[in-house]
Amino acid sequence: MNSTSSGVTTRQDEIETNMPLSETADPRADHTTLHDTRNLFKRVGRQALLLALVTPLAILFLMPWAWMLSTAGKTTDLIWKMPPVWFPPNYQWQNYPEAWLMGDFGRYYLNTLFICAVAIFATVMSSTLAAYAFARINFRGREVLFVIVLSTMMLPTQVTLIPLYMIFSKLAWVNTFRPLLVPLFFGDAFSIFLLRQFFMTVPKEYDDAALIDGCTRFGVLFRILMPMVRPALVVVAIFTFTWAWNDYMGPLIYLNSPKLFTVTLGLTRFMGRTSVEIQYLMAMTAVSTLLPITIFFLTQRFFIQGIVISGIKG
Repeated sequence: MNSTSSGVTTRQDEIETNMPLSETADPRADHTTLHDTRNLFKRVGRQALLLALVTPLAILFLMPWAWMLSTAGKTTDLIWKMPPVWFPPNYQWQNYPEAWLMGDFGRYYLNTLFICAVAIFATVMSSTLAAYAFARINFRGREVLFVIVLSTMMLPTQVTLIPLYMIFSKLAWVNTFRPLLVPLFFGDAFSIFLLRQFFMTVPKEYDDAALIDGCTRFGVLFRILMPMVRPALVVVAIFTFTWAWNDYMGPLIYLNSPKLFTVTLGLTRFMGRTSVEIQYLMAMTAVSTLLPITIFFLTQRFFIQGIVISGIKG
């Protein structure tokens, strides 16, 4: 009897061993695979829908820039031709050097780059010091003072324009770069806010450990915290550069001599020439956009990271 039972058991084991994999597989595995496939299709569908919505908007925003590049390489007769010609048969590359020589754009770009460099240094350093104080140092009236700093963001520029001009005029700073640069050494409200939010995401244990080891406040800031908040510093630098590069009102109010003009004033002066043709103006306008666009694409990773992290804690 025992031998018969043993033979039956062995036979069953052989049958189970020789069964196909599809017959012995766990049905829950098939359900999991089907669930993962459905999730994959959902993600792909959402991405496709998002791409279908964003692509027309991107094309719409790029159309003026594309038309500017197209016009910069046209001849005069093609500019006014109807229907418009988007792709000129012979792109006039010589329009760029000719337009550059028609205006003193070399000096304009040097002036603008100098202002941008000083503005970035002044804004980053002053705002970093102020943000560190608001985030890490406990002093009486800190929160009230921070609210006052933020409230300056709601103050329109036009309100302070006349008083500031009178002050700078009394100091004999008109027709110099000082009115455009000196105020930046006292910090920027938005940059202070952004950097403070970043500093608050860093645990204070780093500060305590460094202070115990004998590090000073400035050592903690420059050796420990600033490397950790590098994305925020890059964001502040990008914003400052973009503002200084595109600033038109400030140079228009304080600069009178053409040798001090920035790119924005230079383009306005170039546009005011009676003999200038539109293709030359478009060529110089296109050149003026190349540097900001290049810098943005090279630093967009830090830019996006800074915008995302700055809103995590505060």
